[in-house]
Amino acid sequence: MAGQWVEVLGGIMEGSGQILRVSTALNCLLGLLLWVQKIRAGAARHA
Repeated sequence: MAGQWVEVLGGIMEGSGQILRVSTALNCLLGLLLWVQKIRAGAARHA
């Protein structure tokens, strides 16, 4: 499993901070190479 690329889509379920924490943990523990996309997709836009 180490060295395998996994895509993480940021617009589904969790907030950007949680996605970043879980992605970092998976990288450290399992050696997965992560491609995080649209990490702020669900965030509200402030004008």
